[in-house]
Amino acid sequence: MGHVRDLPKSQFGVDVQKGFKPKYITIRGKGDIIKELKSAIKKVDRVLLASDPDREGEAIAWHLANLLEIDEHSPCRIEFNEITKQAVQQAVKNPRPIDHRLVNAQQARRILDRLVGYNLSPLLWRKIKKGLSAGRVQSVAVRLICDREEEIQSFVPEEYWSLTAKLLKDRSGTFEAKLHKIGEEKAHISDEKHARQIISDLQEERFRVINVTKRERKRQPAPPFTTSSLQQEAYRKLNFTARKTMMVAQQLYEGLDLGKEGPVGLVTYIRTDSTRVSETAVQEAREFITAKYGQEYAPDKVRQLSPKGRAQDAHEAIRPTSVNREPAAVQDYLTRDQFKLYNLIWERFIASQMSPAVIDITGVDIHAGRYVFRATGSIIKFPGFMQVYTEGRDDEEENNNQENRLPELQQGDLLKVRSLVPKQHFTQPPPRYTDATLVKALEEKGIGRPSTYAPIVDTIIKRGYVVREKKHFYPTELGFVVVDLLKNYFPDIIDVEFTADMEQKLDSIEEGDVDWHKILSDFYAPFQKMLAIAEKEIEHIQVEDEVTKEVCDQCGRNMVIKMGRYGKFLACPGFPECKNTKPLLEPTGVPCPQCMGELVLRRSKKGRKFYGCSNYPSCEFVVWDEPTNQKCPRCGSLMVIKHNKGKKVYRCSNKDCNMKTEIAETAAKG
Repeated sequence: MGHVRDLPKSQFGVDVQKGFKPKYITIRGKGDIIKELKSAIKKVDRVLLASDPDREGEAIAWHLANLLEIDEHSPCRIEFNEITKQAVQQAVKNPRPIDHRLVNAQQARRILDRLVGYNLSPLLWRKIKKGLSAGRVQSVAVRLICDREEEIQSFVPEEYWSLTAKLLKDRSGTFEAKLHKIGEEKAHISDEKHARQIISDLQEERFRVINVTKRERKRQPAPPFTTSSLQQEAYRKLNFTARKTMMVAQQLYEGLDLGKEGPVGLVTYIRTDSTRVSETAVQEAREFITAKYGQEYAPDKVRQLSPKGRAQDAHEAIRPTSVNREPAAVQDYLTRDQFKLYNLIWERFIASQMSPAVIDITGVDIHAGRYVFRATGSIIKFPGFMQVYTEGRDDEEENNNQENRLPELQQGDLLKVRSLVPKQHFTQPPPRYTDATLVKALEEKGIGRPSTYAPIVDTIIKRGYVVREKKHFYPTELGFVVVDLLKNYFPDIIDVEFTADMEQKLDSIEEGDVDWHKILSDFYAPFQKMLAIAEKEIEHIQVEDEVTKEVCDQCGRNMVIKMGRYGKFLACPGFPECKNTKPLLEPTGVPCPQCMGELVLRRSKKGRKFYGCSNYPSCEFVVWDEPTNQKCPRCGSLMVIKHNKGKKVYRCSNKDCNMKTEIAETAAKG
């Protein structure tokens, strides 16, 4: 049900002169719930408050205690990390009073955000345009995206080349080795001329193995999920946004009806920064692993995982409440998304308790005159945890990396050269943030807390500061304008280190080390001075809309491009007199296979991209994947581009035809 009381939306709601005293009101729509609760408690002898086991949950319990006239100092509060019969029964046996340190930490955060938001947002309305907002944490997230975009725009790519030798020993199969050294120096090929010179030098050289090294490497499993790592991995493997991940995870936590077993919470509490796991859960997992996979898959010693950095370690990691509820056994009771996420959590936890994988790695150095080529290959000797699960990666090159299987080689072996393949490359700028990498950056920099990552991403998109295009975040012109203004006049508010330090201060309130009033007072005094300077010095900033050739069919004006929740659209500049809007149709240059029209990029009501005919509604041809000018060699239908595990694949748009081919990288010149 969430909060029942909060600061009013229509008022500042904080009396700064009276020690930042908050004014709480009943949230609109929650009156019936409160009335129902007041009626229910008249019929019982005792009330226990069992909201979520974190700051927000403690605050909800405190608000309820006040509304329902429950003595907050009495043992009225219980908490549990999993909604299972045993956990709830144990919690009921151990009630406690409401913890005011947690309540004060939540209040301080809420009031701090109100002080920033309700002072900065009206300033942006006056100086830029209405409807904008600035937030203590969201503005820092926008800054990260804007700073990354500036890095990308200023990046100057440098050309370099690689040289790969395709080699053969007897008839044992071809393998690849890359140029590693030239003489004693690390190989650096600056241009095509240099690459061709090396190939020329190698024409008369013999390729001889000079060194073979073999070593065994153990690869440890990833720890069980925290909120942040769950959001990152669900994005990588399931293509879930942070918001969707938390919504589905909450459903798994609150519980689902499993037929004869009844309603059961399938996972432990989903807002946590800890990788700690209870001894009972570890023991249950080890017994399951031994029974299903064999004794060798359960390590001799239990892995001890220490909390990282600023982790509060208040709750366990996210794990299944019972490993014996295998995903396949409960699949019929879950929606498709619930099953996918539960399967991910279950596999990650099981793998985290399994033996490391053992990999044999072979390295081979091959001399050809003064040139040294190096080949590496690996063979999985014992899969260990990889039998169940391997962690996804953000680096597409790592995802695409194929194991190079090497023949049995010995020092002195002479090798035949099948071909020498030069390839042109350019240094790449840092990648734009995705849902996964932005959450990772926020966590690493100490910005926000597990429960705030999804709302941060949601807010900056809704406000039009950034857009999500092809899974990456791009700042809008409005985003740049707001960040630049905040950098100039409110450097602390938008400073990463300052924001991270404030998170630590909020943690110290929870730990009882500092008074929350002092934290707010120390922040607000200099903030007021910055506000006064900004109000005086900032002139009105006009963010110009891009004018198009599209003419409004209601008033004749040239329509402009606006940014909405689901991306760009066309709007009449005569608003509010003329409220005409149209979808922005982005041409693809691909002719419609059913008529004389062109396929254009469109968006569904939920913001999902698709490609439809420009002659709609007379032609209703639609494809969800990016169309190409290629025809299927098998059936003649339109070929589209699919993204599969970091690789691009041409696929036939005809569902009855399974034709697909991998898109090769652009070959080197010549």
